[in-house]
Amino acid sequence: MDNIIEARELQIERKYFYVELRENDRGKFLRIIEEAHGRRNSIIVPSTGVDEFTAAISEVLTNNGSAPL
Repeated sequence: MDNIIEARELQIERKYFYVELRENDRGKFLRIIEEAHGRRNSIIVPSTGVDEFTAAISEVLTNNGSAPL
């Protein structure tokens, strides 16, 4: 069973996103859930890869010239 350590919820246009830091017997992980039109999709990133994951997102946005920063 997963324990939620921290969670945030946001709405962007017609989509809802849930970002949760969770923990279970195997360790901590980040779960990102997208809900739109009654469907849910999720990805799970192990805590050991969160820094690399966020760096890749930042790099993609920066290289595209559309980074919101």
